[in-house]
Amino acid sequence: MRKLAAALLTSAIALAAIPAQAGEIAVIVKTVNSTFWQNVQKGADAAMKAGGGDNTMTFQGPAAESAIADQVNMVENAVNRQVSGIVLAPSDPDALVPAVKKAWEARIPVVIIDSMLSKDAEQYYQSFLATDNKKAGELAAQALIDKVGTEGKIAVMSYVAGAGSEIGRVGGFSDYIKAHSKLQIVGPFYSQSQMATALNQTTDVLAANSDLKGIFGANEPTAIGMGRALKQSGKAGKVVAIGFDGNQDLQEFVKDGTLAAIAVQGSFQMGELGIQTVLKVMNKEKVEKFVDTGVVIVTKDNIDKPEAKNVLY
Repeated sequence: MRKLAAALLTSAIALAAIPAQAGEIAVIVKTVNSTFWQNVQKGADAAMKAGGGDNTMTFQGPAAESAIADQVNMVENAVNRQVSGIVLAPSDPDALVPAVKKAWEARIPVVIIDSMLSKDAEQYYQSFLATDNKKAGELAAQALIDKVGTEGKIAVMSYVAGAGSEIGRVGGFSDYIKAHSKLQIVGPFYSQSQMATALNQTTDVLAANSDLKGIFGANEPTAIGMGRALKQSGKAGKVVAIGFDGNQDLQEFVKDGTLAAIAVQGSFQMGELGIQTVLKVMNKEKVEKFVDTGVVIVTKDNIDKPEAKNVLY
């Protein structure tokens, strides 16, 4: 018996000496077909390289932001694979809750980025990292008022109705316009984050509202479609346009005057901080429940300055 006890004790000590098994961190975003999310991936890759240890990372997302059921399946599959951690940008505040709850029940830490889950799901994730979208919408509205004044007509080109980021961003924009001006809002129109849809919708809005003074494109594909419609219709520079996000197309629109400004989120920071935060949770370290990843208003005047270069991609 003593020999058996000694053997068991030796084996227990040996097991205790083995570090926690390295595992997979699943990063699941709204879509892989967008340079915004590809920049999030660059940030996540950088964080893994700097401090991921022996953990591995997988990065995936649906073909389109509107493919919510596909994203739910990806989260459920990650739970079934028993990943060590999940970084998730939910496309819908309600549809993703049951899958995130499954992760919580399986004791898999979840860090949410970019868009909020519904309020009653707060216990199922450890941290939420995002642009303060309400504040970002307000900054975009102020930038538009600065250019068009407080009277006239403006249009709002939005993306997916009900997405957490959309509610804050477009809500913040519209509320600020109503509180600080007499500007009349046409829309919002929903592109489903499809550039071609945004182009067609903007073309129609410009044709139907010849007196339009300003227009807001609330995310990357929508703002690109809006910019292209302004150019094609000959309204570039005549209708004041504010975009959101900061890929190469949108930077060119700022440089050539098609867009007066773009509100740019820290997408790289979102990926980087997402990985850093989930690694902390995996190591039983304390993390903040909410982290604001910030936004910068980029114009022709500051596009080549460090504050803009740090967020453009």
